[in-house]
Amino acid sequence: MQQLDGRVGIVTAAASGMGRAGVELFAREGAAVAVVDIDADGVAATCRAIEAAGGTALPLVGDLTDDGFSREIVERTVSEYGGLDFFWGHAGHPGPAAVEGLDPALFDLAIDLNLRTIVHSTAAALPHLRRRGGGALLYTASTAGLAGSPHSPVYSMMKFGVVGWTRSLAKRVAPEGIRVNVICPGGVDTPMLRTFLARPDAPPRNMAADEMVAARGKLTPLGRNCRPEEIAATALFLVSDAASYITGAALPVDGGMTA
Repeated sequence: MQQLDGRVGIVTAAASGMGRAGVELFAREGAAVAVVDIDADGVAATCRAIEAAGGTALPLVGDLTDDGFSREIVERTVSEYGGLDFFWGHAGHPGPAAVEGLDPALFDLAIDLNLRTIVHSTAAALPHLRRRGGGALLYTASTAGLAGSPHSPVYSMMKFGVVGWTRSLAKRVAPEGIRVNVICPGGVDTPMLRTFLARPDAPPRNMAADEMVAARGKLTPLGRNCRPEEIAATALFLVSDAASYITGAALPVDGGMTA
């Protein structure tokens, strides 16, 4: 039997990387999935891949910094599929590297994508999860939300916020059968990792992008970076019944870096 047979879920930032790997896996495991992203071409390609494999996908293209759209994705999914069983708030932004002289517009964008959108989407999702008799909320933070990052203090602050939100909300909604967890990836081989490593104060320096990514992976105890599919597998576990007694967890998927 498929792990998510007959269930309905939403994944944000689902047109590429970890999010795309997640929606494709969820669909293979029997879920109808809403594919949310600002990248219209990426959403279309992801939905085509899901449907070609026999799955069910709803394309939802829009800007999650629009509070209305952050709520609308829930209502449109429920209207299409009749309910909601899980939500993975995966959208995020690296934000500014600087503290002195930071760009206020970039800071505000990072606040919106890392924190604000999950509050609005979660508020919209909760009534529908209650109607199902429970469900799962999942978010993406970072190992920078578990231990301070000297290279990204602003990002670290926001991801600590996501972890705190998860732990607090988990206690609040546990009596209703709603579980709340957060994945804390380390280095995952995606475009965002390259964004972080391209910063002038982020070691290793003076290397091509692929060399920097490989060097970053060698710093982990397992000796490599994470693959998007490994984050997807973790997400599947946390939204499935296999994790039925896990809530309030901030799970590092980092090759042992935080050990």
